Amino acid sequence: MPSPALFLDRDGVINRRLPDAYVRHPDEFELLPDILPILVQARQHGMLLILITNQQGVGKGLMTHAELNVVHDHMQHLLQRHTGFALDAIYACTDLATTASERRKPAPGMLLEAIAEHDIDVTASWFLGDSLTDAQAGRAAGVRTILVGPFQASDADVVVPDLASVRIIAP
Repeated sequence: MPSPALFLDRDGVINRRLPDAYVRHPDEFELLPDILPILVQARQHGMLLILITNQQGVGKGLMTHAELNVVHDHMQHLLQRHTGFALDAIYACTDLATTASERRKPAPGMLLEAIAEHDIDVTASWFLGDSLTDAQAGRAAGVRTILVGPFQASDADVVVPDLASVRIIAP
């Protein structure tokens, strides 16, 4: 039986976004506390938690795949410590924006991979992000979308001013 999922962007949703920079080391990763109740609520609704993130800092040579994995391991450890669980899967596209990769948001490639690999019910799933590319990728993959920030109501299925305003609708 297919499972519902909450797909999540990373920078600006799970951790504080660094202006004009990349989180390259665990000490630069600042967990946003308002994401924790969202993750708990989604888990209580039986949703898988899946990270969908563009990380072109690797493609630019600013960090290695190994360094990105260390950051993600640190994130998983923090989530485990604060909630009692970690994310179920991590999908990261390290391709440059100029490559027109089918995996890189706003293309839905990473979501489509996750949907197939985890037998996800798209009609009961959401993508939570903080950029138009997140909503575009979610919509292209057939999932409902939530955008956090100063967006137009038409930009996503749900638009909220901040993470504290996010409510996951039960599948």
